[in-house]
Amino acid sequence: MIHIERDDPTRWDVHQLLSEHLADMFATSPAESVHALDHSALSETSITFWTARENGELLGCGALKILDSADTTREQTSAQYGEIKSMRTTASARGRGVATLMLRHIVDEARRRDYQRICLETGTEEYFAPARRLYIRNGFIECPPFAEYTTDPNSVFMELRF
Repeated sequence: MIHIERDDPTRWDVHQLLSEHLADMFATSPAESVHALDHSALSETSITFWTARENGELLGCGALKILDSADTTREQTSAQYGEIKSMRTTASARGRGVATLMLRHIVDEARRRDYQRICLETGTEEYFAPARRLYIRNGFIECPPFAEYTTDPNSVFMELRF
């Protein structure tokens, strides 16, 4: 059974997965269009980070960053919206529904926090097509750039409103 729990992005296996994720992002997109976070950035107090595991084996990860709030404690619930960060599934776990489980977990957490919406940025390249399909299947629609993002031909911005 797959379990999703809060985790430490500096944990050795997670660090390895995030390093792979960053390498793929820089291999796929121009450097100025890579918005993925490394393990230290994912440790910031404005970010809640989870992993999906089965029998202790890492299957994937995802995070929710608080946006539009001065109070960035992890349990804070007055923020108006959040951003999904660092969704990644291990190569061996792809096709098993891990990304869908993680996305639903993050969406449920955003609802629990009474967010008005959650947003995300992903790439326009074919490499990102499965991610875009996942988000669309789960109710996300394209939106203008949010937070500190600007229009970028290599980025697609999406949101889910509650």
